[in-house]
Amino acid sequence: MGIPTSGGGRHRRRIRIALPVVAVGLAATVAGALLSSSAQAAEAPPAPRATAPSAKELQKRLDVALAGDDIAGQTSKESLTAGSKATTVDPKIIGGTTTTITKAPWMAQLWYGDDRGTPDNTSDDIGFFCGGAVVSPTKILTAAHCVKGYDWKAHGAIVTGTTQLPSEGDVHGGTVSGVWLQWNHWSYNASTIDNDIAVLTLPNPVKATPIPLITPANTGSYVAGTKATVYGWGRTTSTNEDISETLKTATLPIQSDTTCANTYGADFVKGHMVCAGTPATGSDEGTTSACNGDSGGPLVYGGRIVGVVSWGVKDCVESGAYSVFSKVTSYVGTVYPRIDDTNLSGDHNADLWVRNAATQTGYELDSKGTTLAARQSWGTWSGYNLLLQTDLDRDGYQDLIVRRTSDGDVFWKHYVPASETWATQLVGDNWKTRLSIVAPGDVTGDYLPDLLSVDSAGVLWIYPGKGNGSFGTRAKAGTGWNSFNFVRGHGDFNGDGRADLLARNRTSGAVYLYRGRGTTGTGAFAPGLKVATWSNTTYNAFATVGDVNGDGMADLLARTPAGKLVLYRGNGGATNVIFSAALSLGTSFKQYDLFG
Repeated sequence: MGIPTSGGGRHRRRIRIALPVVAVGLAATVAGALLSSSAQAAEAPPAPRATAPSAKELQKRLDVALAGDDIAGQTSKESLTAGSKATTVDPKIIGGTTTTITKAPWMAQLWYGDDRGTPDNTSDDIGFFCGGAVVSPTKILTAAHCVKGYDWKAHGAIVTGTTQLPSEGDVHGGTVSGVWLQWNHWSYNASTIDNDIAVLTLPNPVKATPIPLITPANTGSYVAGTKATVYGWGRTTSTNEDISETLKTATLPIQSDTTCANTYGADFVKGHMVCAGTPATGSDEGTTSACNGDSGGPLVYGGRIVGVVSWGVKDCVESGAYSVFSKVTSYVGTVYPRIDDTNLSGDHNADLWVRNAATQTGYELDSKGTTLAARQSWGTWSGYNLLLQTDLDRDGYQDLIVRRTSDGDVFWKHYVPASETWATQLVGDNWKTRLSIVAPGDVTGDYLPDLLSVDSAGVLWIYPGKGNGSFGTRAKAGTGWNSFNFVRGHGDFNGDGRADLLARNRTSGAVYLYRGRGTTGTGAFAPGLKVATWSNTTYNAFATVGDVNGDGMADLLARTPAGKLVLYRGNGGATNVIFSAALSLGTSFKQYDLFG
């Protein structure tokens, strides 16, 4: 990315950043009034469990990270050259130009500072830096080698909204946040740097403008010669390990899989990786490449992330080498539930909300993967005949959509961190005759959660979400949906990164998958694909709350008339086999009349 300009001749920090050694990885709303009836006044939603570190603690973490000289995801793999068809993962932005946060408002700085519990001894501190991108108000997309094995909640600090790196306690107009949750791809391999993708969840939304991911079908973004853009604060020269104090960018042509494999041999995993750039020259002169410190940052094309900086060769300029990125289109289905959804307990496993029919008490049942934890009371929730779990404002806290029995009005209930209260907002007036209401996530392809309903005439309507709990003009998506006695959906059932619907025919019991196409109107869903036959005597209640077992695929919960609740785990199947064998979650669910 060229040599950055540093103010006043001040020496830049020596921070070797974020790449494994062998594959050294490139690395308000004010609370609304509650509804007035005495029954509804008994609602007692608990406050979400996210906690944010103090400003003092965040500054301490930054200080440790800024003084650090560590490498994220360091492995014992030996450094090899590009010519030997094996790589040393070690990247940067060399040969690029300076840019500003205004042009890349989604860029994030990931600082990790752990004093190891010995504040008077700095020799054992761990401090390093990675890049990342804001992909929703509380979500940062980055590389797994920046996340795996580290406790970001205890030691991380995320800086957004600034062109410069911090200096002497000054974040130059940026915002510093802690980390609430971390997730990395479960198949990430630290030796091969395969499946190198991760998501950090912040405890509170940031104002930075998010950038969307590439859609799974957009394979044209990877055509050889396509000019993509990489961003970061990483090394700007191969001759020292200083990182840039100012955000930089470089344009890199996408290379074919054949070219990448010829360069790196088996270290380049087709389908999981993409390489870009022109062959390095062996020196800074004539080389444009990502480098150490850029790890986790985005490769952008057409306003969407197509790659995540992953790895390269040692010192980034070895003759003939290219920068290597995680191929985002291959991970959208897996990452989608981590970015555009949340859950009640905040652990990345979708949880279940239920209501006892006799007492009208609502309960939270947290998922433990393949079992449910003991229920937690939410107080009395009478006066409703529908409840859905969603996150309409994409703030990382699960919201509720409820329909009032008396008049059919539909409300959005959401947590407001600033006031630590729950707000209630009307979203649908007199929807008493709606046969189904669904909150499946992003249907239209704009990465904002939408709302769907089936009216009494059987018309399926899409209400495009605006990301703030409000909706645009509804669009007609189809007719004949009154032939179904349940329409459900929450997330992606077939692994293509788009929200889908499930619907059961009221006469035959046939269950159909309607695959989302990422658009609106009558083309929003592909024709139904039959995936099961379950009559009302087989199952009489269903819930789709997202990814219950944490494998990246949307799941289905179904209850038998006798009260047995089973989990059908989504397997991302492209055919009619989209669920693995059912797992029993218990036999006492006959008592509940609402399932979130």
